Parts: sequence; C-alpha cells; structure tokens
Amino acid sequence: MSFQDTHPSQAQHQSATQAAQIIWRHWQSAQVLIALPMDCRPQNAQQGYAAQAQLPWVSGRKVLGWKIAATSANGQAHINVSGPMAGRLLSGQVFDSGATVPSEGNRMRVAEPEFAFAMAQDLPPQTAPYTQQQVMAAVASLHPAIEVPDSRLEPFTAAGEAQLLADNACARHFVLGPAAPDLWRELDLSTYPVHAQVKHGSTLKYARDGSGGNVLGDPRIALTWLANQLSHLGITLQKGQVVTTGTCMVPLELEPGDTATADYGPLGRVSMTFSV
Repeated sequence: MSFQDTHPSQAQHQSATQAAQIIWRHWQSAQVLIALPMDCRPQNAQQGYAAQAQLPWVSGRKVLGWKIAATSANGQAHINVSGPMAGRLLSGQVFDSGATVPSEGNRMRVAEPEFAFAMAQDLPPQTAPYTQQQVMAAVASLHPAIEVPDSRLEPFTAAGEAQLLADNACARHFVLGPAAPDLWRELDLSTYPVHAQVKHGSTLKYARDGSGGNVLGDPRIALTWLANQLSHLGITLQKGQVVTTGTCMVPLELEPGDTATADYGPLGRVSMTFSV
C-alpha cells in the first residue's frame, strides 16, 4: 500500500491516538506495559506507524529527525522482527556530544554507536523509489552519533513489530556528535571501522569494535531505506532533520555513571555519560 491509497477511517485514527496516549503516559511515568489494550493494539506495521505518527501530537514534542532500528540480522532476531523499523527523534530527547543522558527508567541500558546524516533538502513522497544517489545528494553532513534506546513494552523482545512501531521503534535518547569532515563522501562506509570504549571514571571497563557494514551493509543503504519508507508512508524527510542509521556494533552495555565514547578516526568522535 502506498501513500496514495492510505486513508485511515475516523475509528482507525482514534485507535492510533489512544495507543499513542497510552505509550506516552507510560514513558512519562517510567512504567512498563505488557501490551496495549486490544481495542487500540496495532495488528500490523501500517497500524503501528499510524500510532507512532500521533506521538508528536500527544506529547507536544517536535520531530527533530528519525532513527532506524533493527538494521542487522542479529538486531532483527533479538526483537523478533523481519526487517528494519523507523522511529521519530523527538525534541527534549536529543543531546550534544559529551552530555549526561538520563538513566532513570531505562531498562535496556545500552549505547549504540551510529552513523547519522543531517539533511540539506526535503525528500517528499513520490511514487518511484529514491535511488541512493538521489538520497545522498540531499545530505548536508555526516555525524558520529550514539543512540540510547529503550522500550516501554515488557518484554520488548516479544512485543512484535506492530507494537514496537507504536512504541516509536524503541527511540529514547540520542547524542549527536559534530559534523565530520567532507572527506566522508569519498570513503567506503561499508567497511569503515568504529572503535568504542566504556569507562567508569578513569577505569576502562571494556572496548568494542564495529563497522559501517553492520548497518544494512552500508549506512548509505540504511538512509536510502528510510527515505523510501517515509515516502511510502506519505511523509517528507525534511531539510534539517537528522537520521541515525542503526548501531554499527553490538550495543554497549551501560551502568549508571559509565561513559561511552565512539571513535570514528578522521571522521571524529562522540561521547556520553549515563547519569547516576
């Protein structure tokens, strides 16, 4: 189904809004949710995205960008979904590198080093798929980034794709690093290495390595997927929005007080501390 033939009924709209209100209320209270009530529980991806689309309205937040969840086979298997999922980055949940990110209420307790792209121009819905060349031509800059995801659903691994989409594809907090030098455009991101460390104070707890190849094979492929997914949903990927493309390594386990740093070599670095 394309954006041209998607016309939700009033009842469907009310159900989506009810689901979003319940999800947001649980986020605000840090309570978990075993499942959404049957009268508003999304049954498929389309209904899950419809519920997610109501989150900015029920929360009063602005959409600053997008995240992609489950961009690796391991990630998809972990949460029992068949492919990647898009979620919204909302105002009040985005931080600059070096920030202290709230740990309270976060049950996943992981940091995910990612490649993020800031958009230079709109990519509106269209009938033909965007090519990777078209999407990359619309990019302003590449940024090292860290996502700190979470879910209100318990257990989130058994919630299913539709409910996870309603829960904003596990979007929680996001840390955006400085723009990388333009040399990134000449690099093969599919093999680009990323090195991460987790410290507690001055003590190194562990280090981990990753690669752009863990992100649907290439972060550029992931960004193109997101542009086309939004087009399919009738949504414009807007100038100024940021897209974070999914973790490039096994997520970094965190405890309160830990600092995670991801080093992208010549492309820069990004860090965050999980609050005590």
